[in-house]
Amino acid sequence: MKSPSPGAKFRQALEDNKPLQIVGTINAYCAMLAEDAGHKAIYLSGGGVANASYGLPDLGITSLNDVVADVERICNATDIPLLVDIDTGWGGAFNIARSIKAMENAGAAAVHIEDQVSQKRCGHRPNKAIVSQSEMADRVKAAADAKTDSDFVIMARTDALAVEGMDSAIERAIACVEAGADAIFPEAMLELDQYRQFVDAVKVPVLANITEFGHTPLFNCEELAENGVGMVLYPLSAFRAMSRAALDVYQAIAINGDQKAVLDKMQPRMELYEVLGYHAYEQKLDALFDSEDQ
Repeated sequence: MKSPSPGAKFRQALEDNKPLQIVGTINAYCAMLAEDAGHKAIYLSGGGVANASYGLPDLGITSLNDVVADVERICNATDIPLLVDIDTGWGGAFNIARSIKAMENAGAAAVHIEDQVSQKRCGHRPNKAIVSQSEMADRVKAAADAKTDSDFVIMARTDALAVEGMDSAIERAIACVEAGADAIFPEAMLELDQYRQFVDAVKVPVLANITEFGHTPLFNCEELAENGVGMVLYPLSAFRAMSRAALDVYQAIAINGDQKAVLDKMQPRMELYEVLGYHAYEQKLDALFDSEDQ
């Protein structure tokens, strides 16, 4: 029996979880940790790729190939479906189509594409600029037409609330659904009722981006579910915690000359081995050497 595609797994997770929590996993090992914690879907942030893999700000600097490299690593390490941030799609219709094919081939289950201009900014920063509604609909159509797996999920993100207001954001979302979007990601919402307005207008699953230190309050899953939200995204929560812990360790070593004061911040070696299945690899290696000795 053929196993379900990544897109089919994502859709099933969305059906089974109300709402579906999606956690950011900045690399393959984080994806394994998320799976061990019981999460049913994971996420790769474009800003996260820029920050963690290249030491760059989230300003549309990284390329398709930069993101695909991290997608492949993550998808090779875990079976849970991955949602990927493809920013503005890296160009026009042909570029967007190429991006979708690359994401499918790399093992992604879903992508979101946004309506900012190509020289984009973080969704929770000022001075964002967006393309016209018709251009965004064309982006979505190019993405939807390019997918080879009908279950692969195309999600449309709109940053229009901060630029043109709520009515425009909803109009754009409706246009994106008509162009083929399977879900809607309204960025930087300020109130719970705004999610309800999107849910009522678009009739497809709506994602709430609950990122720390941004414009959106840290709404709880339950209250988001009560307003019809189908997915709750935590894009960089673990990365932020990891970064603070890493800085604490580096500073302690520099100041104290050893790491004794920060051992409690570290994952023990045996926990690492358990996540990786280290002993199973070791047993296979031992068996190989035993067979060669005979």
